[in-house]
Amino acid sequence: MATWAIGDLQGCYPELQRLIERVRFDPARDRLWFCGDLVNRGGQSLEVLRLLRDFGDRAVVTLGNHDLSLLAVAQRDEAAQARVNPDLRSVLFAPDRDALLDWLRTRRLLHHDAVLNYTMVHAGFAQRWNLKQAQRVASEIERELRGPRHARLLQHLFGNRPALWHPSLKGTERLRAGINVLTRMRYCDARGRLDFDAKGSPGSQPTGLYPWFEVPGMLRRETRIVFGHWSALGCFAGLGVYGLDTGCVWGGRLTAMRLDSSEPEFVSVAAEPTRKRDPRGEE
Repeated sequence: MATWAIGDLQGCYPELQRLIERVRFDPARDRLWFCGDLVNRGGQSLEVLRLLRDFGDRAVVTLGNHDLSLLAVAQRDEAAQARVNPDLRSVLFAPDRDALLDWLRTRRLLHHDAVLNYTMVHAGFAQRWNLKQAQRVASEIERELRGPRHARLLQHLFGNRPALWHPSLKGTERLRAGINVLTRMRYCDARGRLDFDAKGSPGSQPTGLYPWFEVPGMLRRETRIVFGHWSALGCFAGLGVYGLDTGCVWGGRLTAMRLDSSEPEFVSVAAEPTRKRDPRGEE
């Protein structure tokens, strides 16, 4: 049995098919972890969602900011939904849209495997979170997304405030702060306050900002962390964290990392030649 974690798909269905073939995925015995951002921009988000849903419990998914954005758009009126890009419209107006969106809405914000000692999130951990705290925050958000009040959360999902996680936060602010950490974080200041503007590779950020996994005073990690979200970081391994977003949708590569081997093993496939690089980076 093999367990592979795969970086951001963003609708890159042909590359996913090729990567699955490269790792010789056997749905009868293997498992695939997906770091989030399944949808948007790649052109075949509908096909990606259908495939992953059909994998059943062989696929473990953590939600990314683009996935949450799709769920939020789905709460708007039909005219507003029709104004999004064609890739997302293909999902929103598909005959099986409700089944796909309900499946997506019930995915995790954080997945931890105690046997493998890996934890998967889309973006990262807050400065003062241990594993238990991160699991607690993720579970709170998951309950709201899966519950009868999910529409209210999705309507107030995004916003850059609060940018600093604090355990005393309540209500919508607490949920939004947790979502920002788990799905949008790249750089923080020395206090752990998120910066939403810097998106480049480490070394390009303004003075006083640190990659989230290098913020001074960060608690010792009890688990190895697998994440995506940061295409400018590329394939990263160090400090107990592993970044797997290698910018497939921007003309880079789609990358998988084997988690059950004695040493991490990386396999990747090149993006389709029609994909265009975007030097601005992405959110």
